[in-house]
Amino acid sequence: MRIVIYGIGALGSLFGAKLTPHADVTLVGRWPDQLKALAAGPLHVVNPDGTEEQVKLRATGYELLDPGYDVALILTKGSGTKSAAECAASVLAPDGIALTLQNGVGNLEVIAQHVGADRAALGTTTQGGAMAGPGVLHIGGTGVTILATRPSIEKPIHALADCLNTAGLVTEVVDDISALVWGKLAINAAINPLTALLRIPNGALLDSEQTRSLMADAAKEVAAVAAAQGITLPFDAAARAEEVARLTAPNRSSMLQDALRGARTEIETISGEVMRQGQRLDVPTPANAMLYHLIRAMEDLRQDSD
Repeated sequence: MRIVIYGIGALGSLFGAKLTPHADVTLVGRWPDQLKALAAGPLHVVNPDGTEEQVKLRATGYELLDPGYDVALILTKGSGTKSAAECAASVLAPDGIALTLQNGVGNLEVIAQHVGADRAALGTTTQGGAMAGPGVLHIGGTGVTILATRPSIEKPIHALADCLNTAGLVTEVVDDISALVWGKLAINAAINPLTALLRIPNGALLDSEQTRSLMADAAKEVAAVAAAQGITLPFDAAARAEEVARLTAPNRSSMLQDALRGARTEIETISGEVMRQGQRLDVPTPANAMLYHLIRAMEDLRQDSD
């Protein structure tokens, strides 16, 4: 199986490292220091149990790809979805699919605009890690990846799931993934913006009644927007957000990692999308709107100071 992975940060590097021994994998990205590190030597991987390994990855820029890939795995930040989808449309085989495992919502629709709705696929993953620096990946723990199927993509989705499972990335295939996607969105909306704004790890959010209240408000708003679309989350959103913060207490969210290195975050596809869909459905989302505007202000001020 030929797989192109868009995104060379933590998640792209994690999937690339696990899949490379079992498939023909190319990573694509625009992070110059990471591209240099991967060209100079193997990716240094630190596993959750403390063991370490070296995995040589093939990584390149967007302009250096040959066509004929079976799967385009899109793991960029939301701001990179359009570019990744445009590139995927030009390199996928005629029966190839483009799959998003990104945070937030709205990415599938962007991908479908470029590769076609019949070849766009959706999934979610609780795999996670952090880049300690270019070429150094710390895997955060063992997660589960869930892929949504339908008749037109059943064969490639199951083939990809088999490949992921062989690589040790536990994967399941389901018919409807909506509740899981919105459930993950509720958790991300509750945890990620606050950790980025306050510069704290996930567990520290539980040390203040103020942050716990904001977490609950943001999560409940996501559940309300989902309910307005006929989607019922598989858990109580506020309680689950606190549980995840507790279980991942030492972790730095992906949004915090972006903020610390001065990069654009995924706020548009998380709080921003909740806010916009809430407006469309006439569901109030004041907590998500506040977090959205604060993160955008942080990003704008950081850009101005560079």
